[in-house]
Amino acid sequence: MVQYGMDQTDGSGARLYGEYDGGTFKYQRNCKNSIFFAIPFSADVLYDFGHDSREYVRKRKLTLAAQALACGSSKVVDVAWKFGYKTPESFSKSFRKIHGISPSEARRSGAPLKAFPRLSFQLTISGDREVDYLIEKKESFTVFGKATTLACGNEGRTRQDFWGECKRNGTIEDIYLESIDTSLLGLTLNFDENFTYMIGCEPKSVTVSDTFTITKIPSATWAVFPCPGPRPKAILHGFRQIYREWFPSTDFQHAGLPEIEVYFTGEIQNKAEIWIPVVNN
Repeated sequence: MVQYGMDQTDGSGARLYGEYDGGTFKYQRNCKNSIFFAIPFSADVLYDFGHDSREYVRKRKLTLAAQALACGSSKVVDVAWKFGYKTPESFSKSFRKIHGISPSEARRSGAPLKAFPRLSFQLTISGDREVDYLIEKKESFTVFGKATTLACGNEGRTRQDFWGECKRNGTIEDIYLESIDTSLLGLTLNFDENFTYMIGCEPKSVTVSDTFTITKIPSATWAVFPCPGPRPKAILHGFRQIYREWFPSTDFQHAGLPEIEVYFTGEIQNKAEIWIPVVNN
């Protein structure tokens, strides 16, 4: 019942798309036997878990507002009105406080944004940390590298096993020789039970060694997530957060194109990114 109340708080009605005073929510359900249940869902529930109800609703509003600006064509004033702000000025002030940029700057490709996930109640509370991301619109590009077939799940050969093989047999060094930069890419090219995974880079010329696989990535809109920290733990944590928290907290859907892991080298070798192809629902 608590989760249902949270869903009502985070639903598509006046709570996110209108004004909300932080008071007590009540709902009634008409059951088959005409029994009415009135369950108060108040700020006390969020407070018990260390969350302020007004702040939670405000952050969720601005999560969806950022998405509307990044991928839509609505005017800032229209987005402000949709999410319950009486003036563009008050909307801009709240937006900058959360995202660190103005609403108009959020339209720029690559603008850094934050997503505050919906809270969910299980044995523990989840979704209580924001997810940093940005939206990039990128034209089609070519990637070359070494590809292999892996099985879903934890049984058999893994991505980490394949990376280890490529490091030991010199494949990584061979890729570097023909790449446009030193950032390595890990690409999940499809999502079958036995899927194709590639380690590669963008080539510096139109021709590469015939020992490599070449694939073209279509033009798309990408949600880009920074994953700082030791590898591969940071990437694994990033994927869990994307699918458990970020997707449910936004109206984005997966575009069905390859997913890309970007591994930086040199002075920023403990930095990585996950690129997820998305469409705005």
